Amino acid sequence: MKDAVSRAVPGKMSPALRLILYLGLVSMFGDIIYEGARSVNGPYLKVLAANAAVVGLVAGAGEFIGYALRLLTGYLSDRTRSYWVSVFIGYGLLVSVPLLALAGAWQAAAVLILMERIGKAIRSPGRDTLISHAGSQVGTGMSFGLHEALDQFGALTGPLLFTFFFAFNVKGPAGPQSYRHAYSLLWVPFILVLVLLIAAFRKFTRPETLAAEKTAPGSDKLSTVFWLYTLFIFLCACGFANYLIIAFHFKSAGVFSDARIPLMYALAMGIDGISALAIGKAYDVMKKKRGDRNAGLELLFFTPFLSALIPFLVFSSGPAAAAAGMCVWGIVMGAHETIMRSAIADITPLHKRGIGYGIFNTSYGLAMLVGASLQGLLYTRSIPQIIIFTIFSQVAALAVFFVLRARITGLRRSGE
Repeated sequence: MKDAVSRAVPGKMSPALRLILYLGLVSMFGDIIYEGARSVNGPYLKVLAANAAVVGLVAGAGEFIGYALRLLTGYLSDRTRSYWVSVFIGYGLLVSVPLLALAGAWQAAAVLILMERIGKAIRSPGRDTLISHAGSQVGTGMSFGLHEALDQFGALTGPLLFTFFFAFNVKGPAGPQSYRHAYSLLWVPFILVLVLLIAAFRKFTRPETLAAEKTAPGSDKLSTVFWLYTLFIFLCACGFANYLIIAFHFKSAGVFSDARIPLMYALAMGIDGISALAIGKAYDVMKKKRGDRNAGLELLFFTPFLSALIPFLVFSSGPAAAAAGMCVWGIVMGAHETIMRSAIADITPLHKRGIGYGIFNTSYGLAMLVGASLQGLLYTRSIPQIIIFTIFSQVAALAVFFVLRARITGLRRSGE
């Protein structure tokens, strides 16, 4: 990171890096809110009398809405260039998370969880486009890796907040009132998110001036590599274990106590943040070494193998195996949040970037809807069926990966 700074503006931090840090801090406090709540939303729905199928449907629908709407918000971002407007509205909807303290039934809690996902759909294309502007100076892998590391520090802190609350304030199984008191703590980071957003906007009202077009100049359509990449990610995400189902299992099977369930999520988020920086750096190095903007995609080869391993571990009855599974889950999430976002900036032209993120995220959201819904349904039948479904999805993803790699190799040899 130091090298990136010195290349941009010797002797001081570059404007591009400052923008990334501002957005990273906003995401950090945002993730204290969202990921803190996410670490206990599954158990909270359970104590409000929701079953596994309902939890799976809420999880899947939330992910689908959170990603599918990005097709529209990404298109609007490209047309209007009002990136900051979407970022403000999207982060503003995080207010739905502390409002979970007022939910009296699982239906009300489900609506608030879905509202937060809508907010993520609104803010993400604009925010990622802002980061990609800065990434043309700092490096796309490093930009998204640094942002993800700060983001995951918040994702680590949020679950720990719930862990300490339950450990020191709740004796025995946590009931609805205990969860409501915990959700009320999230008003503080919500206010900090708004303060940081205002400060960032005042300093960077025109972040597009940081961008330098380096990807697919003059192209008016999305490439074959983009579509193959999107299909690969769809299959990977479809078979990726959903955390709400994992947390539901931890509570239902008594794998961990109420205080330790969010601690397991914090563990995964910490590993996610560390792996994101390493993977992001490796992504940039591979591109530079081969002189090919698509070369970094080959790092995704390992994700189907790790994703296929996860359900064997997290759906076990042993705490050690489950904890190991959450570590692997965190590594895969680090790849999802770094390479998967960085790559869109590299394989789409600047004027198509918003819609590129929109299409990609819609596909990702559809995969999460299908995957989480099926996992919730299969959980009510038998865990081995979840494992079979995961393996099938990841094998299909691996097949598409080899086609994608062949396409990238062909383009490299032809000099395109």
